[in-house]
Amino acid sequence: MENFIVSARKYRPDSFQTVVAQASITNTLKNAIKSNQLAHAYLFCGPRGVGKTTCARIFAKTINCTNLTDDTEACNTCESCTSFNSSRSFNIHELDAASNNSVDDIRNLTDQVRVPPQMGKYSVYIIDEVHMLSSQAFNAFLKTLEEPPKHAIFILATTEKHKIIPTILSRCQIFDFNRIGVADISEHLEYVAKSESVEVEGEGLNIIAQKADGAMRDALSIFDQIVSFSGKKITYQDVITNLNVLDYDYYFRLVDEFLKNNVTEVMVIFNDILNHGFDGHHFITGLSSHFRDLLVCKDPVTIQLLEVGGDIKERYRAQAAATESDFLLDAMQIANTCDMQYKTSQNKRLLIELALIRIAQLTLKKNS
Repeated sequence: MENFIVSARKYRPDSFQTVVAQASITNTLKNAIKSNQLAHAYLFCGPRGVGKTTCARIFAKTINCTNLTDDTEACNTCESCTSFNSSRSFNIHELDAASNNSVDDIRNLTDQVRVPPQMGKYSVYIIDEVHMLSSQAFNAFLKTLEEPPKHAIFILATTEKHKIIPTILSRCQIFDFNRIGVADISEHLEYVAKSESVEVEGEGLNIIAQKADGAMRDALSIFDQIVSFSGKKITYQDVITNLNVLDYDYYFRLVDEFLKNNVTEVMVIFNDILNHGFDGHHFITGLSSHFRDLLVCKDPVTIQLLEVGGDIKERYRAQAAATESDFLLDAMQIANTCDMQYKTSQNKRLLIELALIRIAQLTLKKNS
């Protein structure tokens, strides 16, 4: 039986071209390699799962490649590339600063830095979660970071740039990685699904991308989880069931009832939501987001801010056309106030029900 490899590892980018949504950073690194203007220290910052360590590995492989392509990518055929791809390269050293954060660990590293590479031009030291180093370890690292041997390049990666002392920051070229957008994550998941012969509905991919919160690794982990749940055919319903996400349909139905001033049906829908096990706080924040999405749909300029696709986007457009901006603004205000009061409320259900009744009465006041 073939060993299963999680998608986050199987589809990890192996060239600058395959890195998702970090074009400005990959282009800068490629230009630096092309013009042979390599710094001795780089700092890659950004949220989890956006490609910091991946880009560090690709960069390390590319600068040691002996036969670069015209597009400044590693050839994957020379001895340096093949040894890297099979995890037997002695030119690339990875250190986890979370578990190697003492002065002694850094002294061992500085002793190792003096040894020139056996093959290729550079020894690359990738230090992950560098903010976890102790202050003494940072100080021990300073001199080596400022004046390393010509063959040594340091790539520091961190999710918490603010914890790194200024003297370290001043010695590095700093690259800030972006959170990956919903559209980019959805597109990459679609590619992975096709590669794995998995049929999946576009709305389902969109929900996974939103749930991942800008992290491609999280999105791929969620995708694997849902494939285990649903098999080779994934529907939108499978995704929201497995992830315990509240269906868009509830919010569309609620707004329709708000516009009709139908308090009774609004209360029944909310009761149904609670009976399905959804948290009231999660519901009210989702309702606020729904009002916000309807508002951005009312203007062709801001519709690009709507991070949904397919048929659901059309439903948003249709419902936005049936609502007035004043109603949406007032409804957002009521829902947001309810959100802020939720944690301190003694009767959380009543708090949300009062908010829903007030929203339902907004159009009643206007019509009277």
